[in-house]
Amino acid sequence: MNTKVTTPNREKIIIGIDPGTIIMGYGVIKCVGSKIELLALGSIHFDSKDEHQMRLKRIYERVTSMLEEFLPDFMAIESQFFGKNVQSMLKLGRAQGICMAAGLNKNIPVIEYAPKKVKQSITGNGNATKEQVAAMLQRLCGFQETPKYLDATDALGIAVCHHFQQSSGIESARGKANSWNSFISQNPDRIKKSKN
Repeated sequence: MNTKVTTPNREKIIIGIDPGTIIMGYGVIKCVGSKIELLALGSIHFDSKDEHQMRLKRIYERVTSMLEEFLPDFMAIESQFFGKNVQSMLKLGRAQGICMAAGLNKNIPVIEYAPKKVKQSITGNGNATKEQVAAMLQRLCGFQETPKYLDATDALGIAVCHHFQQSSGIESARGKANSWNSFISQNPDRIKKSKN
């Protein structure tokens, strides 16, 4: 998957989506360096009486509308997890696919994160509760009221997780370069010189 090259201080907008065919959470953040600004947070409700295909159509339309409004650089989405109810998993998988298709149709890189990865990234604990994730996100993103539906903070967590993953990639790449340069300067005799 091709993703945009991210420099440490380049502004980037990330939309996080927690897919669902009844409630879909979303969170949009703008990041510059380590600073995170919350642009949008909420949940979209779909009528459970509607045909499944009609709900998928509405998901596509709503996600496309948000992509056109916020023009994100990345879409981060919760990856599918395994459960006992096969029908629920199938419906969730379709919702995820529809969200991904909307992003890819707009040429936005789509990145998936497992729920445990998101929780670990936000709280340091892969088994944290939704409430713990929401509380930590309140501190990180500076919003006052916790949304009624935690699907919204789940989605925001996915966006923030992607920001952290990109930032740590930049930091670790920078750290490797620094440590290699330090090694060379401290051990010049251990580096073989070219015989050209």
